[in-house]
Amino acid sequence: MGSHYCHLKLDERRKLAKWLEAKMPIAEIADRLGRDPSTIYRDIKRNRYTDTELPELNGYYALNAQGMYEKRRAIHRKMIVHPDLKAAIEDRLKAGWSPEQIAGRMRLERHPIRVSHETIYRFAYSKDGRDEQFYRHLPEHRRRRRPRGYRKHNRAHIFDTQSLSHRPERISERAEFGHWECDLMMFRKEHGKVNVTSLVERVSRFAVVMRNEDRQSKPIMEALIQGLAPLPADARQSITFDRGTEFSAWKHLKAGIGADAWFCDPQAPYQKGSVENTNNRLRRYLPRSTEPTALTNRYLRSICHRLNSTPRKCLGYHTPAEVFETRSEEHTSELQSPCNL
Repeated sequence: MGSHYCHLKLDERRKLAKWLEAKMPIAEIADRLGRDPSTIYRDIKRNRYTDTELPELNGYYALNAQGMYEKRRAIHRKMIVHPDLKAAIEDRLKAGWSPEQIAGRMRLERHPIRVSHETIYRFAYSKDGRDEQFYRHLPEHRRRRRPRGYRKHNRAHIFDTQSLSHRPERISERAEFGHWECDLMMFRKEHGKVNVTSLVERVSRFAVVMRNEDRQSKPIMEALIQGLAPLPADARQSITFDRGTEFSAWKHLKAGIGADAWFCDPQAPYQKGSVENTNNRLRRYLPRSTEPTALTNRYLRSICHRLNSTPRKCLGYHTPAEVFETRSEEHTSELQSPCNL
């Protein structure tokens, strides 16, 4: 793995200019700055001021050196040198494309002037990009770029045995009642952090919708526990999630209501198709433009009632509410049967 070369900063160049004027040896300057001597020699060579008419002014000056460095860096920024390219990228971002999609499409179409997705991100968070508020066009609209690997430490450990490949076949085939799928429905960022939990029972397609004030995992899990706790234990046996950080507090489920947690494979939320399908139905009433802070539990319950009262072809044109009630009564009668006493 190659070493990473880091250019001198302005405060280092000021010290360098001062010590050069004092005739300090390069080796000592490098030691004081914690740099390799070759880095110092390279910076002096690249950023030294030269005046052919007044050679007595030749030398290394910190502000001049910094200016030469920044100008040279700007030359290599394709999005500054080629404004048409920047405008085309901006149009794609506004259309909802990600930097990776833009860069990949450029490679596919063999554009004569191409950029990598990293170039787009670097421009967005450079001084020029920030002055234009270019970051507003990025998918997540952040003012500052997150360090790489930032999100990796926010996830609770998910054991391999909790992946869908280990989920019992009777659950996957919808042969057993009481297994749910869960997801979050998000709205436009300008409306804040309020979101909605959508929950669907796999056999009956019975839907439950709850409002959340933000995406913190523990409150979301506590709301799930509170919502499912009134049901019989056999009606809340497990919940399947994707691997978003909002579900990282899954351990609370087992302690709270005894429900198991299963997880889709990474980058495969389509594996919980029931709740994804239900989300599409919910979007008729809760489009992304919805002001979520105005949502009341009463309104959300009315939406659920409408969905759960609609006949479904996959249920033989019974409604989710009818199937859920029948299955719940079957489990209740089994528990009350003399054979189980």
